Amino acid sequence: MSDITSHPPHDDLTDRLALPHYPRSSAYDVRWTIENQMGPHALWLLEWLAPALGLDTLRPGARVLDLGCGRAMTSVFLAREYDVQVTAADLWIKPDENARRIAEAGVADRVLPVLAEAHDLPFGEESFDAIVSIDAYHYFGTDDLYLPTLTRLLRPGGRIGVVVPATREELEGTEPPEHLKPFWEPAFWSFHSPGWWHRHWSRSGAVAVEAADWQPDGWRDWLLWSKVCAEESSSDFMADMARTSAEMVRADRGQTLGFTRVVGRRV
Repeated sequence: MSDITSHPPHDDLTDRLALPHYPRSSAYDVRWTIENQMGPHALWLLEWLAPALGLDTLRPGARVLDLGCGRAMTSVFLAREYDVQVTAADLWIKPDENARRIAEAGVADRVLPVLAEAHDLPFGEESFDAIVSIDAYHYFGTDDLYLPTLTRLLRPGGRIGVVVPATREELEGTEPPEHLKPFWEPAFWSFHSPGWWHRHWSRSGAVAVEAADWQPDGWRDWLLWSKVCAEESSSDFMADMARTSAEMVRADRGQTLGFTRVVGRRV
């Protein structure tokens, strides 16, 4: 088993990414996080989400669905940090690949990787105590009908918590802000404000919304991470994507873009 929570002393890259507001994430091998990243720093976002979910939700042995887990870094983190039982569901990354990563991290007894599409989840009602989704929910969760279908998988009183790329305020019209036009993609219209997410979840009737807030200075973390990945990623594709993200976030400087966390309790 490789020890993903060890790193060389006095390593410049480790020091660069050891942010005091992410103490748990800072213990993980930065090379491991860089090589398994698929966008913004998923462990940082999960560590920001966790306090809003509460320790009563992330209690040892709790059943957690990690929806859109990517390369399962967040699933490994949940198992190691909170001793929960995780179902790591993703459509793009095959379970065999994630299974190897999970075993190397020493949590094969607590994390089960599965192939699943968000609209066709192969689980029974009330299968989970919590549902978590990091940097994925906006791809499928803006549909008015989606949340009630998803929350049937939660036990009554269970919580769902997501972190998504977001806009500080809702964008008006059909054009993005001028400074973002060189970077804008149609998929970015799935980015919404904390107020939009609060209303979207509240009117579903599926959950009582307990949090819908903006990450203070989240853009600074996003910029730092993107710059590091552009410099250090072994994948040319991921390095190019990170470089573009860094240029976009630097141009915006928190005026428009950042992250929102949303937490709801099944009623």
